Amino acid sequence: MSIRSRVVVVGVYPGQSDGVVLQAAVFAARFDAELVCAWVDPGRHPRADHADDPGIPVVGPAGIDPLSGAPVMTGPVAVPPAAPFNPYLAAHLERILGGHDIEWSTRQLSGDPAQSLGQLAESLHAAMIVVGTRDGTVRGSLQEFFAGSIAMNLAHHQHRPVVVIPLAPVSFEDAPQWESD
Repeated sequence: MSIRSRVVVVGVYPGQSDGVVLQAAVFAARFDAELVCAWVDPGRHPRADHADDPGIPVVGPAGIDPLSGAPVMTGPVAVPPAAPFNPYLAAHLERILGGHDIEWSTRQLSGDPAQSLGQLAESLHAAMIVVGTRDGTVRGSLQEFFAGSIAMNLAHHQHRPVVVIPLAPVSFEDAPQWESD
């Protein structure tokens, strides 16, 4: 694999719409950049005192976010080598990206998705971060309500562009109208 000076990071997850990755591939091709597909496992929060292997780069809580009450994580976010990238997701990415003339790779991260993607983009000096909107289901809405919008968190904490790919856009005519008093 050749080393490129330009990188586009795209957040991926199992079951995600192909449109997000395909649009990120378009950006990578236009910028002659490598596409880095990053999957963040929010359920894994390895700690610095990991007993199995103290040499593993891990994260640990640095305090509590006063707005959300969530633990604030610092440090590198790499998942230990014992936890490989999701093989089903890797196979799916190969199916949808294999025919495109771009260089791409995968990374598995852990912790808060917005923070992990931001730190990865920073470490790779990425040109941009690409994410998709959540699905319009009740489950997606509940996840966004409790965990917050990854796109919104990235947009507020990044100095690089964050591109949000709409998955199920609603026209302005169909949007709920707010009542005025």
